[in-house]
Amino acid sequence: MATQTTASCTGSTLLQPISEIINLPLDQVNFVACQLFALLMAVWFRIYLHPSKTSPFVRHVVATLLGFYLALFCFGWYSLHFLVQSGLSYSVMVFAGLENMHKYCFIVTLGYLILCQITRVYVFDYGMYSADFTGPMMVITQKITSMAFEIHDGLAKRKEQLTPSQQYLAISRMPSLLEYLSYNCNFMGILAGPTCSYKDYMAFIEGTCYQPRHQENANGKENGKYKQCEPSSKNDVISKLCTCAISLAIYLSLCKFLPVERSVDDDFIKSTPFHLQVIYLYLAMLALRPKYYFVWTLADAINNAAGFGFNGYSKDGSPRWDLISNLRILDIEFATSFKMFLDNWNIQTAIWLKRVCYERCPFNPTAATFLLSAMWHGVYPGYYLTFVTGIGMTMAARAVRHNIRPYFLVSDWHKRIYDVITWAGTQVAISYTVVPFVLLAVGPSLKFYMSWYFWLHLLCLLVALALPVKRRKAREPQDNLQMDKQTDHNSTDTNCNQKDKAI
Repeated sequence: MATQTTASCTGSTLLQPISEIINLPLDQVNFVACQLFALLMAVWFRIYLHPSKTSPFVRHVVATLLGFYLALFCFGWYSLHFLVQSGLSYSVMVFAGLENMHKYCFIVTLGYLILCQITRVYVFDYGMYSADFTGPMMVITQKITSMAFEIHDGLAKRKEQLTPSQQYLAISRMPSLLEYLSYNCNFMGILAGPTCSYKDYMAFIEGTCYQPRHQENANGKENGKYKQCEPSSKNDVISKLCTCAISLAIYLSLCKFLPVERSVDDDFIKSTPFHLQVIYLYLAMLALRPKYYFVWTLADAINNAAGFGFNGYSKDGSPRWDLISNLRILDIEFATSFKMFLDNWNIQTAIWLKRVCYERCPFNPTAATFLLSAMWHGVYPGYYLTFVTGIGMTMAARAVRHNIRPYFLVSDWHKRIYDVITWAGTQVAISYTVVPFVLLAVGPSLKFYMSWYFWLHLLCLLVALALPVKRRKAREPQDNLQMDKQTDHNSTDTNCNQKDKAI
């Protein structure tokens, strides 16, 4: 066991004895240890390097150096890829013309990520599904491409050409190299993200992020002026750490007893009735999700502990620390539509896909967004099977919502029945769709779908063809200006609005 964990880890072997004691791969032990260290550094960063006590320059330098140290500890020399990717992209930003800079930067950044994913999967260690150096590169890719489009919006486009959210996010000057590296490689997000906008990150560094934004009755407003009081994130951090502990305990307790791979076992398929196979698949996916809950919630807690993630105040006056939150667990587990599930899962990635692809793609933005998502995730064939299936699921779910749902809105009782049915259908559809994402390879994935006779694929095709869906009217850039300023400026609010539409 020790040899295997050491061989698969390119980072420090300092924690090898702990890895052997708890019987977990060393790279995963290093990842958790570094995130816990980052949590402590986040508290120290907020207290001793507060914007009122030091300059943005010092905060940038410390955040960047700590980020590089964590990367080296986890990934060793492979962390140099972070600098190479960032350096190449920054060179494109500086030397390419503004008119096409964002396109070149997008191609170079995503291309380098895909090249690293190909070499890791097909040259070094196919099937390794743990902490690997391309994970942080995926987040860096999001940040670099977002920044490139925002710089292009701010320096190469007129204001009237931009949507309200693009106007707010637009960058009006080229960031310095230090600001650029701090944004991409700071210790709070170097290992697990989440991604964020450059303007929100700079507001955090400069200490201007705590002012209530676009809220008329926010807590702290007195005589028409906002009190200069900084909200505490202590309660939210403690709550998120408790969520992490529960998620980790559930995952470690159940993952070995409910492996997804059993769904393609010949004996299991032959001896288990189909309805029990469906239930087992749902339970297996339910046992797998807490791993992501743990990683993303811990990353969110680290950022909050450092003072990053403040998102204004709720109606009752309590501070909200969900600006860069990556998921909403209850909304995921009780989602009543495919869209509602996706809107609350990996939220910041969904926002990135929306901003760089869906809003800008001139034709078939839904398919283009799923394709980009698959390319960004990696080169395992299972990813592409999942996202191709996801396109059909999305189209079918949209058709059902437009044509079937109105008949169940005649009373609360009918709506409850509809919610129960759509909850069950959503959970089965999600589980069915993501099986190739977990199995990774084509053979096992197709074996699973054949054991189910591709019936959900066929059902989606039938529904999409039989039920008409009205085209959505595109929003003009200046429509609903005030509403969009609030919803798009507060990133998670955007997904709240999308979620409400999906209910």
